[in-house]
Amino acid sequence: MPGPEPASVSLRRRLAGPAAVFAAAAGAFGYVGAVDPNEPGHYPVCPLYLLTGLYCPGCGGLRSAHALVHGDVLTALRDNAAAVAAYLGCAVLWMVWTARAARGRPLRTGLGPARLWTGVVLLLAFTAVRNLPFGGWLRP
Repeated sequence: MPGPEPASVSLRRRLAGPAAVFAAAAGAFGYVGAVDPNEPGHYPVCPLYLLTGLYCPGCGGLRSAHALVHGDVLTALRDNAAAVAAYLGCAVLWMVWTARAARGRPLRTGLGPARLWTGVVLLLAFTAVRNLPFGGWLRP
Protein backbone atom coordinates (compact mmCIF):
# COMPACT_ATOMS: atom_id res chain seq x y z
CA MET A 1 0.00 0.00 0.00
CA PRO A 2 1.64 3.25 -1.13
CA GLY A 3 1.94 5.98 1.44
CA PRO A 4 1.56 9.70 1.05
CA GLU A 5 3.56 11.52 -1.60
CA PRO A 6 6.90 13.09 -0.61
CA ALA A 7 6.77 16.51 1.00
CA SER A 8 8.66 17.88 -2.00
CA VAL A 9 5.51 17.61 -4.13
CA SER A 10 3.88 21.00 -3.80
CA LEU A 11 0.26 21.56 -2.93
CA ARG A 12 -0.20 23.37 -6.24
CA ARG A 13 0.99 20.34 -8.19
CA ARG A 14 -1.18 17.93 -6.17
CA LEU A 15 -4.27 20.07 -6.82
CA ALA A 16 -3.58 20.54 -10.55
CA GLY A 17 -5.72 17.56 -11.58
CA PRO A 18 -8.78 18.47 -9.49
CA ALA A 19 -8.44 22.11 -10.58
CA ALA A 20 -8.33 21.14 -14.26
CA VAL A 21 -11.40 18.92 -13.92
CA PHE A 22 -13.23 21.70 -12.06
CA ALA A 23 -12.37 24.20 -14.81
CA ALA A 24 -13.57 21.82 -17.52
CA ALA A 25 -16.83 21.07 -15.69
CA ALA A 26 -17.43 24.75 -14.93
CA GLY A 27 -16.81 25.61 -18.58
CA ALA A 28 -19.18 22.89 -19.78
CA PHE A 29 -21.94 23.88 -17.36
CA GLY A 30 -21.35 27.55 -18.17
CA TYR A 31 -21.75 26.86 -21.88
CA VAL A 32 -24.90 24.79 -21.39
CA GLY A 33 -26.24 27.49 -19.08
CA ALA A 34 -25.67 30.16 -21.73
CA VAL A 35 -26.78 28.18 -24.80
CA ASP A 36 -30.29 26.89 -24.13
CA PRO A 37 -30.74 23.24 -25.20
CA ASN A 38 -34.52 23.77 -25.21
CA GLU A 39 -34.20 25.82 -28.40
CA PRO A 40 -33.75 23.77 -31.58
CA GLY A 41 -30.54 23.96 -33.55
CA HIS A 42 -28.04 24.47 -30.74
CA TYR A 43 -27.22 20.82 -30.05
CA PRO A 44 -27.59 17.65 -32.11
CA VAL A 45 -30.57 15.37 -31.51
CA CYS A 46 -29.86 12.10 -29.69
CA PRO A 47 -29.12 9.51 -32.40
CA LEU A 48 -31.01 6.75 -30.57
CA TYR A 49 -34.08 8.95 -30.24
CA LEU A 50 -33.78 10.10 -33.84
CA LEU A 51 -33.60 6.55 -35.21
CA THR A 52 -35.91 4.68 -32.83
CA GLY A 53 -37.98 7.18 -30.85
CA LEU A 54 -36.59 5.66 -27.63
CA TYR A 55 -35.05 7.74 -24.86
CA CYS A 56 -31.49 6.80 -23.89
CA PRO A 57 -30.32 7.33 -20.29
CA GLY A 58 -28.75 10.64 -21.33
CA CYS A 59 -31.77 12.13 -23.10
CA GLY A 60 -32.67 15.35 -21.32
CA GLY A 61 -29.26 15.59 -19.67
CA LEU A 62 -28.36 18.90 -21.29
CA ARG A 63 -31.77 20.33 -20.41
CA SER A 64 -31.34 19.18 -16.81
CA ALA A 65 -27.87 20.79 -16.66
CA HIS A 66 -29.32 24.02 -18.08
CA ALA A 67 -32.08 23.99 -15.45
CA LEU A 68 -29.57 23.36 -12.64
CA VAL A 69 -27.36 26.24 -13.79
CA HIS A 70 -30.43 28.46 -13.56
CA GLY A 71 -31.38 27.11 -10.11
CA ASP A 72 -34.47 25.16 -11.20
CA VAL A 73 -33.94 21.82 -9.46
CA LEU A 74 -37.46 20.48 -10.07
CA THR A 75 -37.19 21.04 -13.83
CA ALA A 76 -33.74 19.45 -13.80
CA LEU A 77 -35.14 16.36 -12.08
CA ARG A 78 -38.04 16.22 -14.52
CA ASP A 79 -35.73 16.48 -17.53
CA ASN A 80 -33.37 13.71 -16.38
CA ALA A 81 -33.32 12.54 -12.76
CA ALA A 82 -30.45 10.12 -13.41
CA ALA A 83 -28.29 12.93 -14.79
CA VAL A 84 -28.97 15.07 -11.70
CA ALA A 85 -27.91 12.13 -9.51
CA ALA A 86 -24.78 11.75 -11.65
CA TYR A 87 -23.97 15.47 -11.34
CA LEU A 88 -24.30 15.20 -7.56
CA GLY A 89 -22.21 12.02 -7.45
CA CYS A 90 -19.48 13.61 -9.56
CA ALA A 91 -19.46 16.70 -7.33
CA VAL A 92 -19.05 14.57 -4.20
CA LEU A 93 -16.34 12.48 -5.87
CA TRP A 94 -14.53 15.66 -6.94
CA MET A 95 -14.63 17.04 -3.38
CA VAL A 96 -13.23 13.79 -1.96
CA TRP A 97 -10.53 13.77 -4.67
CA THR A 98 -9.60 17.38 -3.91
CA ALA A 99 -9.41 16.79 -0.16
CA ARG A 100 -7.29 13.66 -0.59
CA ALA A 101 -5.03 15.36 -3.14
CA ALA A 102 -4.47 18.27 -0.75
CA ARG A 103 -3.28 15.76 1.85
CA GLY A 104 -1.08 13.96 -0.68
CA ARG A 105 -3.17 10.81 -0.71
CA PRO A 106 -4.49 8.95 -3.77
CA LEU A 107 -8.19 8.83 -4.58
CA ARG A 108 -9.86 5.60 -3.51
CA THR A 109 -13.50 5.26 -4.46
CA GLY A 110 -14.24 1.93 -2.78
CA LEU A 111 -16.52 1.00 -5.66
CA GLY A 112 -16.24 -2.74 -6.02
CA PRO A 113 -17.80 -4.81 -8.79
CA ALA A 114 -21.05 -5.29 -6.86
CA ARG A 115 -21.63 -1.54 -6.53
CA LEU A 116 -20.70 -0.88 -10.15
CA TRP A 117 -23.08 -3.59 -11.37
CA THR A 118 -25.81 -2.18 -9.13
CA GLY A 119 -25.32 1.20 -10.81
CA VAL A 120 -25.49 -0.39 -14.27
CA VAL A 121 -28.69 -2.26 -13.39
CA LEU A 122 -30.30 0.91 -11.97
CA LEU A 123 -29.37 2.86 -15.12
CA LEU A 124 -30.82 0.12 -17.34
CA ALA A 125 -34.00 0.06 -15.24
CA PHE A 126 -34.27 3.86 -15.50
CA THR A 127 -33.88 3.61 -19.28
CA ALA A 128 -36.45 0.84 -19.60
CA VAL A 129 -39.05 2.50 -17.36
CA ARG A 130 -38.80 5.89 -19.06
CA ASN A 131 -39.63 4.20 -22.39
CA LEU A 132 -42.67 2.27 -21.10
CA PRO A 133 -46.19 3.74 -21.12
CA PHE A 134 -46.32 4.14 -17.31
CA GLY A 135 -42.88 5.81 -17.23
CA GLY A 136 -43.93 9.05 -18.88
CA TRP A 137 -42.97 11.00 -15.76
CA LEU A 138 -39.29 10.08 -16.42
CA ARG A 139 -39.25 11.36 -20.00
CA PRO A 140 -37.66 14.69 -20.85
